[in-house]
Amino acid sequence: MAQTVGEFLLRRLVAWGVRRVYAYPGDGINGIVGAFHRVPDLRFIQVRHEEMAAFMACAHAKFAGEVGVCLATSGPGAIHLLNGLYDAKLDHQPVVAIVGQTDRAALGGHYQQEVDLVTLFKDVAHEYVHMASSPAQIRHLIDRAFRIARAERTVTCVIVPKDVQEMDAVEQPPHAHGTVHTGLGYCSPRVVPKEEDLRRAADVLNAGKRVAMLIGQGALGAAPEVARVAEILGCGVAKALLGKAALPDDLPWVTGSIGLLGTKPSWEMMANCDTLFVVGSSFPYPEFLPEEGQARGVQIDIDGRMLGLRYPMELNLIGDSAETLRALIPYLKLKTDRSWRRRLEESVADWWKVLEARAMNDADPLNPQRVYWELSPRLPDRCILTADSGTSANWFARDIKIREGMMASVSGTLATMGPAMPYAVAAKFAFPDRPVVALVGDGAMQMNGLNVLITVAKYWREWKDPRLVVLVLNNHDLNMVTWELRAMSGDPKLEASQTLPDFPYAAYAEALGLYGVRIDRPDQVARTWDEAFQVDRPVVVEAVTDPEVPPLPPHITVKQARMLTSALLRGDPGARGIIRQAYRDMIEGWIPHRG
Repeated sequence: MAQTVGEFLLRRLVAWGVRRVYAYPGDGINGIVGAFHRVPDLRFIQVRHEEMAAFMACAHAKFAGEVGVCLATSGPGAIHLLNGLYDAKLDHQPVVAIVGQTDRAALGGHYQQEVDLVTLFKDVAHEYVHMASSPAQIRHLIDRAFRIARAERTVTCVIVPKDVQEMDAVEQPPHAHGTVHTGLGYCSPRVVPKEEDLRRAADVLNAGKRVAMLIGQGALGAAPEVARVAEILGCGVAKALLGKAALPDDLPWVTGSIGLLGTKPSWEMMANCDTLFVVGSSFPYPEFLPEEGQARGVQIDIDGRMLGLRYPMELNLIGDSAETLRALIPYLKLKTDRSWRRRLEESVADWWKVLEARAMNDADPLNPQRVYWELSPRLPDRCILTADSGTSANWFARDIKIREGMMASVSGTLATMGPAMPYAVAAKFAFPDRPVVALVGDGAMQMNGLNVLITVAKYWREWKDPRLVVLVLNNHDLNMVTWELRAMSGDPKLEASQTLPDFPYAAYAEALGLYGVRIDRPDQVARTWDEAFQVDRPVVVEAVTDPEVPPLPPHITVKQARMLTSALLRGDPGARGIIRQAYRDMIEGWIPHRG
C-alpha cells in the first residue's frame, strides 16, 4: 500500500524531532488523523478545544526549547487556533500549525466550512503560511515551516486540503525544472556583536555610577553571565515577567518584577539610575523605565527589530544574551564604589518584609497574598510554574521566590486569559518527571481551565511524577479588570460585568478522579500546601479569597489615586473592604521592616 500524504506529513514531523502533536479531530483532517495509526513514534494528544492545542504548542516551545506543533480541522477548528497562536507569535515562540481545508474542487464554491485560511493566518503566521495544492509540495512546505519557525522564532502554518491528504505521497520530487528539493535540520547560529561595538557598550556601562539591569526571557539560559556582569557593575537586576525564572529571587541584588505587577525596589532602581542595561527584554511600559534623558542606555537582543524600541539607547547590540555578555565581560571594569549596590540590597531586603507583612494581613475570608506567600517556600525543587493573566499573575510576580532550577512562564505580550492550565499540561508532557504548579483565577478557570482538567484526568496516570497542583483563586470576580476600572477609569465595579457565578472547583476535581481541597481560613493554608505536594494525583486547591485586596502598583500616581477615589465615591460595592485593605497594605509599605 502506497504511503499517503497524511502519513508522509506525520513521518516528516518525526524526522524534525516532533514526538507529540496537540490536536482536536475533525473530518477536514481525517487523512492526517487516520495516518497516526501508521506512525507509532508520534502521539496525538487530544485536547478539549483547538485554542488549548495552540496554547500547549506554545508552552512546549517555551519549556522544551523545541518547535511546538498543533493540528486542527478546517473552518471552525482552524479559527479556534488563533488566540493560542497569537500568544506564541507575540512571545516569539516557534510553533507550526497544521490545518485542514475543504477539497480543492470545492474551493470558491461557498462550500460548508470553507474559509480563506491563507488570509485568516496571514497575520499570525505572516513569515510563512502556504496551502498545498499538490503532494509534491508537502516535503518543502513542512521543512520550510519548521526552519522558518526556528530561525524567526515565530508561528508558521501549513494548510492541507482534505483530498490532498489522501493522495499518494511524493517522498522525493522529480529531478526536473519547477520542483523544490529541501532537507532536514536547523543549527542555531552564534550571534555576537562586533568587538568595536562591545567596547563602546562597555565604555557606557563603565562610566555609569548607578547602573540598572533589566532582563527578560531572552536572558533565560544566561544566568551565570548576568550574575557576573551584575557583580562587576555593582548593579541590581529587575526582571520582566517572562524573565522571572532567568535568575533566582534569593539573590540579594535581584529587585524582582517590574511594572504594574512589579516591586518597589525595581521602581526605585529605575527612578534613580544613571545607566540602563536591558538584556533580552521588550518590556513595554515606559513609565516604569527611566525618564528619557535621565540615563544612558545599552541593549542586547537577538532580534534587531526589538532594539531601541522602549528607550532611546546609545548602543543596540544584536546578539545572543549569554554569548554577548561573555564577550562583553572582559571590557567591563569592576566598580569599587558599592554604595549603589548596598542601597539596592537594603531596599530588596526590606521589600520582602513588606510582602510578608501584607500577606499576613487579615482579609475576608482569605488574603490571596498569603496563599502565594505560604506556597513559595514549599515549592518542590525543579518545579515548573504557570500563571494566568490577572491578579493571579500579580501575586505570582511578587510573592513567589523562584529558585535555581525552576521554570516559569505566562502569556507575556498578549496577556490573554486562559493559558495557565494548557501551559501546565504541556509542561507535564515535556517533563513528566517534574512537578508542575498552575496559578489560576476563577475567571480563567471558568473560561477554559475546567475543560483542561478533563484532559488532565485523561492523561495524568502516564506521568512519572503525577504532581500537577492547580491553585484556583475563587473570589467571584474578574478581579484585575475590576481594579483597572477603578484605578484607570475611575469607574466603580460593574457587577453585571465583573461578578462571576460560584463554582465548586475542588468538588469538580474530585468528580474527575483527581484530588480537591477547598480552603477559606488562614490556618488552613500552610498545611494544605504541605498536603498538596504529597498526594499521588493532580490536585486542585480552591482558595476562597478576598477580591478587595488591592494589587497595589509599586508607585501610586496622583491620577491613579484620584481615579480610585472617584470609583469609591460613585458607589463601588466593595468600597468598605477596599478602604480597609488598601490602608493596611499601604501602611506595611511605609513602616520600616527591620529584622
